Amino acid sequence: MKENTIDTEAIYKAIFDVVRSIPKGRVSSYGAIAKAVGLKSGARMVGRAMGHVMGLKPAVPVQRVVNSTGWLSGDDGQRQKKLEAEGITVSAGRIVDFKRIFWDPMKEL
Repeated sequence: MKENTIDTEAIYKAIFDVVRSIPKGRVSSYGAIAKAVGLKSGARMVGRAMGHVMGLKPAVPVQRVVNSTGWLSGDDGQRQKKLEAEGITVSAGRIVDFKRIFWDPMKEL
């Protein structure tokens, strides 16, 4: 393996582990997850990883990862339904009280 080659599988596993740690009723951001796994500007990589969770056990609660302003980017309505089932209020595609329910893995892991 080349020195500059990124071990995507290992990074995705780390991302999935952090996302699985987000408590029910809380949310985190792509950037916060990236920072927690050591990716300085890896929010997009976290987003890509969230697209590869189908069938993983234990399940990865992708609905709990939103953008840095609390917006449910790319939601077809399913993430909102799952969040609301966890007691999180969503209005016009954004998490209500985002700062209050934000889970920062750098502080809480």
